[in-house]
Amino acid sequence: MFWGKEACTLLMILLFLVGPSAGREPRRRSMRRHARAHRAQQPQQNITLAVILPRSNMNYPWAWPRVGPAVERAIRTINSDPTLLPDHHLTYAFKSSEDENGICSESVAPLVAVDLKLAYDPWAFIGPGCSYTSSPVGLFTTHWEVPMITAGAPAVAFYGGIYPSITNTGPTHKKLGRFGLQICQNFGWREHVTLMFSDNKVDDRPCYFAMEGLYTELKNINISTQDSVFEESKTPINYSQILTDIQSSGRARGNMSRIDGSAARQSTQSWKGNC
Repeated sequence: MFWGKEACTLLMILLFLVGPSAGREPRRRSMRRHARAHRAQQPQQNITLAVILPRSNMNYPWAWPRVGPAVERAIRTINSDPTLLPDHHLTYAFKSSEDENGICSESVAPLVAVDLKLAYDPWAFIGPGCSYTSSPVGLFTTHWEVPMITAGAPAVAFYGGIYPSITNTGPTHKKLGRFGLQICQNFGWREHVTLMFSDNKVDDRPCYFAMEGLYTELKNINISTQDSVFEESKTPINYSQILTDIQSSGRARGNMSRIDGSAARQSTQSWKGNC
């Protein structure tokens, strides 16, 4: 019937608009009370956030003991203010991305992501907090068309449109690479660039991905790059020979740049370097 809740609301609005000015303030308060009562009668819709982070390993900057209190406080703040999400109640479901050794696992994270999707149908994912775990989960959230918010996907590979569902709230290695180039340009360091890093392939490889950002940026502005791979787990390692090889490679590339340096001279910055 027309004379339902919608009609009552419309009638109150009309009375407010055409009524005498002396009675507007009481009617305004009455309308606010009616609106609150109307919202209270409606059932609240639950909004679930799926959280995938390391449960207890504090070696990860985005582990649950660090992120959890912020998530819980944000949810309490939102639920206590009905103007932020009217007629909705925010909650979360947490699952750990750690394996039995406490390491952020690229096999555990996508499995728990599927579990959370089937059990709660979340509106968004928070985490995972590591590069290797963010990669498969980011592909899933893209397929599900669900937003994924993380500060743990800094690797260069997350650029380029493959992961449109990911919003990265933390620093990225691509921007770190650009920052490194700005430092080199500011101080005029144009002759040699050498990168050495420690790579632990068992974990999230933070050193590898951090160096990858600068390494890829160097190649984009006419800097010669070369990588040298050695196994740190194998002993003994002849570091002197490694340094000698780097020096020899740098000299060889420097000679090549001087012999065929027309492209370098035509560029904005003339770089003769090696990685």
